[in-house]
Amino acid sequence: MTSNEAAPTPGTAPRPSLIKLATASCAGTAIEYYDFLAYAIAASTVFNVVFFSATDPIIGTLLSLGTFATGFVARPLGGIVIGHFGDRLGRKRMLLLTLLVMGACTVLIGALPTYAQIGVWAPICLVLLRLVQGFAAGGEFAGAALIAIEHAPAHKRGFYGSWTILGVSIGALLATGAFALLGGLPKDDFISWGWRLPFLASIVIGAIGLLVRFGIDETPAFLESKRGSGASRLPILQVIRNQPKTILLSTGALIGYSTFIYIVFTFLLSYGTQELALPRTLLLNASMLGLLLQVVTVPAWAALSDRIGRKPVMLVGGAFLFLFAFALFPLVRTQEPGVILAAVVVAYSGSAAIHAPMGAFFAELFGTGVRYSGISLGYQLGNVLGGGLAPVIATALFASSGRSTDPVAIYLAVTAAISILCLLALPNTGRKEKLTSFPG
Repeated sequence: MTSNEAAPTPGTAPRPSLIKLATASCAGTAIEYYDFLAYAIAASTVFNVVFFSATDPIIGTLLSLGTFATGFVARPLGGIVIGHFGDRLGRKRMLLLTLLVMGACTVLIGALPTYAQIGVWAPICLVLLRLVQGFAAGGEFAGAALIAIEHAPAHKRGFYGSWTILGVSIGALLATGAFALLGGLPKDDFISWGWRLPFLASIVIGAIGLLVRFGIDETPAFLESKRGSGASRLPILQVIRNQPKTILLSTGALIGYSTFIYIVFTFLLSYGTQELALPRTLLLNASMLGLLLQVVTVPAWAALSDRIGRKPVMLVGGAFLFLFAFALFPLVRTQEPGVILAAVVVAYSGSAAIHAPMGAFFAELFGTGVRYSGISLGYQLGNVLGGGLAPVIATALFASSGRSTDPVAIYLAVTAAISILCLLALPNTGRKEKLTSFPG
């Protein structure tokens, strides 16, 4: 037995190694965000040409980012349905399903004919694939977090849960790196076939994730709930009836981060390349450096939350989101590569404080019998109202204000304030908090 494995208690299976748990919880979230953020990059740079025939770049970008948002629209429904079966049938089965469906949709997007080839059917098929992909992604985060957190020792739930959050960074890093590698292609080649390669390559990540997840046992907390009276016949209805305030507040707690990170990742890319004529590779490389730093900062922030509680760490992150909202665009407008790199790197590492403890924080707010449903609903609603709408709202604010980023900065600050207020209204959970087994 390795040092990463805990001794089994009588009647239970041994806790999987930290490496195995980390890979299982991280791999699915990595492909989820690889899929979504590869799409986000393509929507900001090439889909306005490939799938839409608009002559105005702003209109084309709005349409392509609109299809990006459709993937988020389906997320709450996926969270409800997959969360229900995750609470009824187990975490593992749903995690295998979500990973398989997300990966298949991504590969199919990479193989889609263009508008020039099949006309209006191209964007229609794109939207349909995004809806199915979003539905599957709606159940991914909660299950991936729980497979680690419900196996974790009580004093390390934040650290274990951070591996799911780390999957977000790794997936985004892989997506950004894939498109950055294509930066040397001639523009015509990139538009013709180059953009397809990152989507087709996702099959590799998906295959690795499926193999690892097949080898992970069901969580002890779920098995204990099934043996006792903790299982609810309709978990989603029970958690909505018993904890509506918790769901709404957890939704709001995520909105600030989700809005901020998707504006940094998508709107900033289109703004920098189209309005400031910055090289696409500069902005992608800046994001890669920021995401690479998150590989260190995410576990560090989460481990700190195990020591002092979730809320203090997350409130620091919320304050950062609020203040940096007004600094981000002036720093980018300097058009100095060093300043831009520093600004984007700080954006990623500072915002990680509010996101890193979120898996454990949300898990500690709900009982085992409804935990998958409760986390899925709160997290995915926050993603829809935050990240799903953020690129479209930011682009519309920018266009309607005479190409000024001031309204976008105010928008970022407002969503950060919402997260801060919601966090203040939620309890401070941490390493002394035991996961409850009752339904909720």
